[in-house]
Amino acid sequence: MTNLAILPILIPLIAGLLLAFFHNRTRLTRSLALLFAVIHVGVMLLLLIHVLTSGSVVLEAGNFAAPFGIVLVLDPLSALLVLTTSIILIAVVWYAPASVSEEQESYYFYTFVFLLVTGVSGAFVTGDLFNLFVFFEVLLMASYALITHGGKKGQLRESIKYVLINLFSSMLFVIAVSYLYSVLGTVNMAQLAERAAAADEPGIITTVGILFFFVFATKGAAFPLYYWLPRSYIVPNSVVSALFGALLTKVGIYSLIRTFTLIFHQQPDIMDQLFIWIGNLTMLLGVIGALASRNIKLIVAYNIIPAIGFMFVGIGMFNESGLSGTTYYLLQDMIVKAALFLLAGSITALAGTSDIKSMGGMIRSHPILGWMFFLAGLVLAGVPPFSGFIGKLLLVRGAFEKGETVTVIIMLLTSLLILLSIVRAFIHIFWGEGETGTVQKTHTLRHLMPAGLLMLLTVFLGVGAEAVLPVVQQIAEYLLSPEDYIELVLKEGR
Repeated sequence: MTNLAILPILIPLIAGLLLAFFHNRTRLTRSLALLFAVIHVGVMLLLLIHVLTSGSVVLEAGNFAAPFGIVLVLDPLSALLVLTTSIILIAVVWYAPASVSEEQESYYFYTFVFLLVTGVSGAFVTGDLFNLFVFFEVLLMASYALITHGGKKGQLRESIKYVLINLFSSMLFVIAVSYLYSVLGTVNMAQLAERAAAADEPGIITTVGILFFFVFATKGAAFPLYYWLPRSYIVPNSVVSALFGALLTKVGIYSLIRTFTLIFHQQPDIMDQLFIWIGNLTMLLGVIGALASRNIKLIVAYNIIPAIGFMFVGIGMFNESGLSGTTYYLLQDMIVKAALFLLAGSITALAGTSDIKSMGGMIRSHPILGWMFFLAGLVLAGVPPFSGFIGKLLLVRGAFEKGETVTVIIMLLTSLLILLSIVRAFIHIFWGEGETGTVQKTHTLRHLMPAGLLMLLTVFLGVGAEAVLPVVQQIAEYLLSPEDYIELVLKEGR
């Protein structure tokens, strides 16, 4: 069973390479892409069930025992995140023909999508810090191709900023790995955790940890390093925006969760407060950007940033409630952000503009689209009983347990402002006095089904929370016990 840990990487990699050979046969490529996406979901669902019932799976590549070889670790956290990624992949591939022209599809569009998912899945399952860097580069190379896919002037302009900031953060990543290797003599995460716990120099490890913090905070778009994100995420096609908004920053959050629960928690008074206050500032300043924008896609993009802040705060609480809230919020935010970008793409395509003040009355011609957007906004803001509320409730509980009353106030205020930004957009687009309410462009129910799939899932995460919460709480307990991860990975090499 240990060889199964390669499947989250192998399936999208094979799919991407195979689809490159058929890039000029659009119909065949679409069918194969959807087939591979469904296969990926099915395999990951079975693997998650196996991990939850029979235990985590560790693959030692080439039979080199950890920590000497490449290690892939499929534990409850990584399996759950890869499954969520594969569900988003289905929605993106399903929606793509309604958003991407056949000419653009023929330029290896699906190949780059699957290669991006390969990098994301690899980052989630790797047990090696250097290979985490490698998988980051795989997903970034695919994202460089996707952000320029279509060749519009705005895409090329924003891609320069996107590439430069990611090249800079990747350079810092390599430097940070080198420093950590020089101090602890390994890049295997389990052995790093073991040696960091036994080290006599917590100050040096914390200093290196702060460098990793800024690397992953840049990739996760936290304050003050989020300025590159909003416009970079709205210039490509809406289906690419959905993929970026759902996955890319979340790999940065996952990396912070994994490394700071395992390796960099020797001086919690420093690191926890760093997470909490960066999270507070990220929440407030991110939602201000959403309130100030008139562009529907930009409103959704800016709302990625306060979500990152919520997750930073949960990591900083470093208790079961905080980490449970971060994990739950991470799952639902991946899904709802993908849905919102798909819905925003449909709205823009129908209205012929992205300016919400130039829209109006669309509820008359497209009521299902309108109410789906409104529902997604309620989920995003954390209105009960939806999934956003469950995650935020756990985060608030964790903050009270930590004694962070100010953070609770900031979280509640940010949630209200998020709701205001979405309701304002909804009123302008669907109830306003503009002329887009009479639009007759073709947009059938079939085009809304991918976003509908995601919305059903996020509604389930809310009303069916009793089925999901035990898994999330199990993950939080696991994260708070790094010795369990160490034993899991290194037991074969002892």
